[in-house]
Amino acid sequence: MEPDLRQTMLDLETAFWTAMRDKDGAAAAALCGDTVLVANAGGLSSLSRAKMATMTAQGDWTLHGFAISEVHVTSPAPEVAVIGYLVQQEVTIAGQRKAFQAADCSTWVFGPDGWLCHAHCEA
Repeated sequence: MEPDLRQTMLDLETAFWTAMRDKDGAAAAALCGDTVLVANAGGLSSLSRAKMATMTAQGDWTLHGFAISEVHVTSPAPEVAVIGYLVQQEVTIAGQRKAFQAADCSTWVFGPDGWLCHAHCEA
């Protein structure tokens, strides 16, 4: 694993969470592959970049803040990185504001456009 891969992955995840907080669909989509698999309490989705942009910008939720901790990174192949971490979130969903901690994991692949996320899971 390249020496700064952990920081690179953390920076990318932070950029994605910031895009979600700011409802910046274009920024979120730019971090994703052509299709990204997303698994969470709501189920499993296969999202295009365009759908990711729309869901980020127009979602019926607000991310007020987040804090990432306990970061783990592995690189099973030279152009693949997997990051897992805990994330403390403060959100409003369906009109109810709440704070909770989740365990997240993302798979990133390096290609001609740099590192792009192809799968994200939240438990």
